[in-house]
Amino acid sequence: MLNEALNAVIMGLVEGVTEFLPVSSTGHLLLMDELLKFKGPEGNVFEIVIQFGAILAVVALYFSRLWHVALEAPKSAEARRFITVVLLAFLPAIVIGAAAHDFIKTVLFNPMVVAVSLIVGGFAMIYIEEHAPAPDTTSVETMSYKTALLIGLAQCLAMIPGVSRSGATIMGALALKVERKTAAEFSFFLSIPTMAAATVYDLYKNMAHLTADDGEIIAIGFVVSFFAALVVVKTFINFIGKHGFMPFAWYRIALGAVAVGALIAR
Repeated sequence: MLNEALNAVIMGLVEGVTEFLPVSSTGHLLLMDELLKFKGPEGNVFEIVIQFGAILAVVALYFSRLWHVALEAPKSAEARRFITVVLLAFLPAIVIGAAAHDFIKTVLFNPMVVAVSLIVGGFAMIYIEEHAPAPDTTSVETMSYKTALLIGLAQCLAMIPGVSRSGATIMGALALKVERKTAAEFSFFLSIPTMAAATVYDLYKNMAHLTADDGEIIAIGFVVSFFAALVVVKTFINFIGKHGFMPFAWYRIALGAVAVGALIAR
């Protein structure tokens, strides 16, 4: 149990650090599963649920803004538009995620898919960084419904482990003329309903297989990922403002190449 708890701490740290970086937290968790020989609850429930711990860090850090939107919604068109664009972007994930859930878990959740996705996603990020059009959307409140829906469709690419939910949404937003800081913040806000739904759905699908020990392991990873993500979210936006996304793209390509080599050689 002690070894499993230590592995849960490591996995929680990896999740919290990578959830909001465009490097694929799910991909990193699956590779860590392989490296640590970590055997969590059935159906990758651990890997999904601890992601929601990281998402709660966004709720904590942006609580005043989210609370303001909730209070102002009845009387403010801007607040209502904020809620509408987030929910509209969330819609494709509900439909596609529910329809493809079993296929994703049984076919795509494997290290080689992760490794290849990391490499392909890295090159895609480089291309978008170099060719993204000039932005014309500078706040979530002024985002068009069409743009929100297209970002939501881009998010669905992240159902392939290794693609990165934040990477897909941010890169999609940049390609759709959304300013960098707004793209990152919208990705954060969109993560709240997306990961809440994924967590509830996975717990529901696997509840019969979970034990008390599973609950303890999940709780450890959940708490660690929350606090790790608090640190990362605070620094991420400042970092991309100075350095852009190229460092993450090359990191993805390097990690993916090492992973492919290791998986072929084993």
